[in-house]
Amino acid sequence: MQKILAGMRVVEGSAFVAAPSGGMTLAQLGADVIRFDPIGGGIDYRRWPVTSSNQSLYWHSLNKGKRSIAVDFKREEGRELLTQLITVPGDDAGLFLTNFPAKGWLADESLRQHRQDLIYLNLTGDRHGGSALDYTVNCQVGFPQLNQFDDSGGERPLNNPLPAWDVIAGQQIALGILAAERHRGLTGEGQFIKLALADVALATVGNLGYIAEATINNQPREPMGNHIYGTFGRDFCCRDGHRVMIVGVSPNQWRSIVRAMGIEGAVTSLAADKGLDFSREGDRFKARTALAALIEPWFAQRDFADANKLLDEHNVCWGKYQSVNELVDIDPECSEDNPLFSTVEQPGIGKYLMPGSPLYFGAVSRETVVAAPALGQHTDEILLDTLGLSSGEIGRLHDAGIVAGITNN
Repeated sequence: MQKILAGMRVVEGSAFVAAPSGGMTLAQLGADVIRFDPIGGGIDYRRWPVTSSNQSLYWHSLNKGKRSIAVDFKREEGRELLTQLITVPGDDAGLFLTNFPAKGWLADESLRQHRQDLIYLNLTGDRHGGSALDYTVNCQVGFPQLNQFDDSGGERPLNNPLPAWDVIAGQQIALGILAAERHRGLTGEGQFIKLALADVALATVGNLGYIAEATINNQPREPMGNHIYGTFGRDFCCRDGHRVMIVGVSPNQWRSIVRAMGIEGAVTSLAADKGLDFSREGDRFKARTALAALIEPWFAQRDFADANKLLDEHNVCWGKYQSVNELVDIDPECSEDNPLFSTVEQPGIGKYLMPGSPLYFGAVSRETVVAAPALGQHTDEILLDTLGLSSGEIGRLHDAGIVAGITNN
């Protein structure tokens, strides 16, 4: 954690990936992010992966550094409490993010009656307010078509297990909150911010040139396996079965590959035969199959350890294919050797590596990562210190089942 946002308070009502990751991004930069959930947990509280005791590793990983309050907001008094929390006075408060529907008590006009300068960011599936998930958005924008595989029943699109649009949307949420907070600081104006998951994907597709390519060139891009479009990059298998990816995007990267493989003469001859200039990445892409054929024997004649040494000696841009378990067990970059990580005790689960923010700010110190809260861990603290309720009032809310603290669930 780095406390560059210390003093800022954000209230979060969320589920699944994008909205919780946006709140976590702010929390890991020092903001006081208060997540509210229904008593007993919301629809993502037991989401897989889970431990043998049914504790969600997913939920705890996406809520590091936050505070938790558990409220029955199906009841009027619970909704009134959360309205007070969202709209509490203060220059560093009045910041709210959610992917719950912005209607009823969560409608912008309802909340803004209590604080005119409220900053309210609402994430929806699509721009019409409809439902969408990363996987439904991803198939809409065409990327699974570029990952086609043949399963003997014909080519089928292949989904990506990485929820890229959720992750990017989470960063957009954090950016949107910070941009609106700066605007309020300059003008005094709050605002309602709309963000659609589908628009995050559509904007990215446009920004990467796919829309322009389909419009101007009017030719569908074909699936190409592990080749990198428009340049040279592909996977290769070593003699002992280990597989690596090498990439030659820049001229220097390409020259490093050629020198490491000792194929200068063969590459020069191939360029002459095809009338291509391999200092241009587009020409390397045109000849990708022939160039790969020159490189394959080099890997096939070497075990991974030898290839690793020679690739590093020649400053080749490369990476090893490995499982997540291998990443955790043997890769020093995924260890406390990397200051990104701390080994932290997550109550109810155990100790494991947790990442902080990948941003490193020179003006603030980096502190140990803060684990996720237990559900309802800070309920009383928030009611007392943030909303100013008395211990008697808090006790009555517990007795009435409006709020809850930590429960054994």
